[in-house]
Amino acid sequence: MSTNSSRPTKADRRESARAEAIKLREDAKRREKRNRGLAIGGLAAAVVVLVVAISLILSSEAKPIAFQGATPPPLSEVTKPSTANDEGGIPVGTDRVAGSSAGEDAVVVEVVYDYQCPHCRDFEEVNSFEMDTLLQTGNVQFIYRPVAFMDYASAGNEYSTRAANAAAVVADMAPDKFLQFHNALYANQPQGNGMKDEKMQEIALEVGVPQEVADHFTDLAPDSNERVYSRWIAAATAYASEQLGGLSTPTVLINGEKFPGPGDDPTAHMQVGGLSAKVLAVKAELGLD
Repeated sequence: MSTNSSRPTKADRRESARAEAIKLREDAKRREKRNRGLAIGGLAAAVVVLVVAISLILSSEAKPIAFQGATPPPLSEVTKPSTANDEGGIPVGTDRVAGSSAGEDAVVVEVVYDYQCPHCRDFEEVNSFEMDTLLQTGNVQFIYRPVAFMDYASAGNEYSTRAANAAAVVADMAPDKFLQFHNALYANQPQGNGMKDEKMQEIALEVGVPQEVADHFTDLAPDSNERVYSRWIAAATAYASEQLGGLSTPTVLINGEKFPGPGDDPTAHMQVGGLSAKVLAVKAELGLD
């Protein structure tokens, strides 16, 4: 019988198995290295995407639009609405138009307020109709004095300043719509997270402010991110704080005296009829009936 000399021996089979095992291990190492490289590359790409995304988000955030300086300038040095007085207020007289007068002998009612202040909203809800009625009786001058110390309460979007700026734009460019817009801002006061400029513009249009006026709500002061009346609002806020010995809104002054005052119910200004009764009493004392 002949012997098949090509048949692998036992030693050959062991060597072949050993060589195959080595090859499999080397293949596994190469795959592991390749996968590790892909994973690292993928992670690096993900990091790049994340960095780009964060950059885009930060660049798209609204830049600060309130006054950016450490100390507001004096009222005499800032740009103010054409209808504003020299003390940070917007006067409204008998004809209910911003910048108008009720006469030299009129009882002067000043209201210091912040558009983000919920107590100011309550004050407006109680008194807006009576204030309008008092204006029409004659001999009563209202002065609306916006301040902005509650920008912190609107999730960082500086609603107090933006709303006061929008109201100032209306007072300047559409003075016959100022009261309507003022009241509408309080009727739609946001709950702690501000309001987008587009929403304020919608509210303005709803009360008859022309589109070409609402378009100016986002105007900036020259070479600045500040809204056009931000410095006026900051200066008015500082002036009111100094004059009143600190800010608390709403604050009501009748002929320069705080109301409620000594002898008054301390909540009289927040009660229906309380403000009207006081103003009419002062008119009677001055013989203005």
